[in-house]
Amino acid sequence: MGAQLRVYRQKIRSAQTTKKITRAMELISASRIQKAQARMAASGPYARAVTRAVSAVATYSNVDHVLTTERANPKRAAVVIFTSDRGLAGAFSSQVIREANELRTRLEDEGREVVHYLIGRKAVSYFAFRRRAAEKQWTGNTDQPEFATAKEIADTLVDAFVLGGEAGGVDEIHIVYNRFVSLVTQSPEIVRVLPLEVVDGVEEPGSADVLPLYEFEPEVDKVLDALLPVYIESRIFNAMLQSAASEHAARQKAMKSASDNADKLILDYTRLANNARQAEITQQISEIVGGADALSSAK
Repeated sequence: MGAQLRVYRQKIRSAQTTKKITRAMELISASRIQKAQARMAASGPYARAVTRAVSAVATYSNVDHVLTTERANPKRAAVVIFTSDRGLAGAFSSQVIREANELRTRLEDEGREVVHYLIGRKAVSYFAFRRRAAEKQWTGNTDQPEFATAKEIADTLVDAFVLGGEAGGVDEIHIVYNRFVSLVTQSPEIVRVLPLEVVDGVEEPGSADVLPLYEFEPEVDKVLDALLPVYIESRIFNAMLQSAASEHAARQKAMKSASDNADKLILDYTRLANNARQAEITQQISEIVGGADALSSAK
């Protein structure tokens, strides 16, 4: 009984230590998510405005530009996967990777070769473990994204898109990331950023609506050439901020669940330890009473 009691007490101490760690991580995520939400909210209007402007210009003007023109026979598609550098965030990274695998299967069924661009150590580890090739990868600061990283990613994607699939580049660019919905909900989302499919954020005009007129200075192609990297940078950076806020929220939720589980373990092991202690006391009383009876009988 004594050995069993020591085991229970050791498990209680271990669960209490684990609870302290998970509780601390929960509080850290709760404090960081406020800043992540603020950064995400601050970048949202700019990203939407750029997307609306580019989409509207591309839709309402007769321009044959690489930004909006669908390739005749697309051969290669880029899939950018946004994951985290660290774990202990529940299904944050796994659900994005699952969506990316489904997208890959769909694109390959359509006859496209898929080229992966990885963001976060979780995606890099997943591909390395399965010995799958990736075109390029970025790690570090996924929970606190920097615009310099977004610009580097955007420049790489734009260069590959302008090059084209037949020349070793890509014909389409898809991004897969966790969209921040609320503190308890993070939804994996797939967005095709290039070429533009429809007007993003602009309502379809009615039959009686007057469409806007655009004047370009110096030329339409030069304006769209300048807008292309700005558009990609804004979409990539906004996706990184959405992913960072989702990561903090997912980690806070996972650590809250871990702390609750630790409380339950402590309660269960405390009850078992009390039962073991009570059984030990009962056994000692029985031994004392039995010894006294034996002495009385010997007399």
